[in-house]
Amino acid sequence: MRTILRRLGFYILAAFAALTLNFFLLRMLPGNPLGAALASMRTASITPAQLKGLEQLYGNPHQSLISQYFAYLGQLAHGNLGTSTSKSVSVTSLISSDLPWTLGLIGVATAVSFILGTLIGILAGWRRSGLLDALLPVSTFFQAAPYFILSFLLLLSLGYYGGAFPIIGSYDTTTRGSSVTPGWNLEFVGSVISHGVLPAGAIALASIAGWIVGMRNMMITTMDEDYVLVAAAKGLPEWRVAAVAARNALLPSISNFALSISLVVTGSIVTEIVFSYQGLGNEIFLAINNTDYPVMQGILIVIVFTVLAANFLADLVYVALDPRARKEA
Repeated sequence: MRTILRRLGFYILAAFAALTLNFFLLRMLPGNPLGAALASMRTASITPAQLKGLEQLYGNPHQSLISQYFAYLGQLAHGNLGTSTSKSVSVTSLISSDLPWTLGLIGVATAVSFILGTLIGILAGWRRSGLLDALLPVSTFFQAAPYFILSFLLLLSLGYYGGAFPIIGSYDTTTRGSSVTPGWNLEFVGSVISHGVLPAGAIALASIAGWIVGMRNMMITTMDEDYVLVAAAKGLPEWRVAAVAARNALLPSISNFALSISLVVTGSIVTEIVFSYQGLGNEIFLAINNTDYPVMQGILIVIVFTVLAANFLADLVYVALDPRARKEA
């Protein structure tokens, strides 16, 4: 429990540092963030309450920087991320509508790449110099390719020319001349799955090689350990011996999983832009084009907290799997 509390304290400190950096980054830009936000909005339509909220989020130029900083923290504590200057809606409502799409895309792509990569790595390490080793150069090629290049290749080959999958959007709005009704119905769920195959496939292909190579190398190293040799000498079935070796070889992959979450999030942002997929990546792209500071600042906060939460969950899994992590030095 002490180990978990110590790591939780570290992530709380990291989150506080990220919020502080997010505050000062905008104020390091040339010009006045509040002035830029007001310039991109129709000043005549701004209510006094909206103006007060923008001043608390970006800081009143007539206040000291410390006062602006504490006002900014107070707004975040109340869940107020400001108002979009380009869409005139709250940033919280924009993020709440886009976040499930991004989390779903990241979750499916990460789960597919991690499970398949780990299983292929276990088999490749257990049967090294076999047929599965031939997959390593191919998977490494996909890992070396940038996300946007791989996304364009899938979009052109399987979407635009092949016609196997949709190439734009997160669900179909023109099926049989009428829009698909969002909800838990087969037509909408099928449309979401078909539109998510290419974006999720691009992310999975770009990240699966790391799991294959890492798990294969750890399996080769673990198979020479004494406890694996003893398990084989006792006459255990081959699949039981492989399971014993795989459980211990999996521990470094759990740590690498925590580190790779940030890369997967970055890749999903680029992929969403390529496919015009509804999510935080496409939303932040529009916000950058429209100089929408509240949306950019709010999405950055959400991305940081998502990465920290994923890393903390990975640490909990690591502590549960490895008894040594629960013991004091």
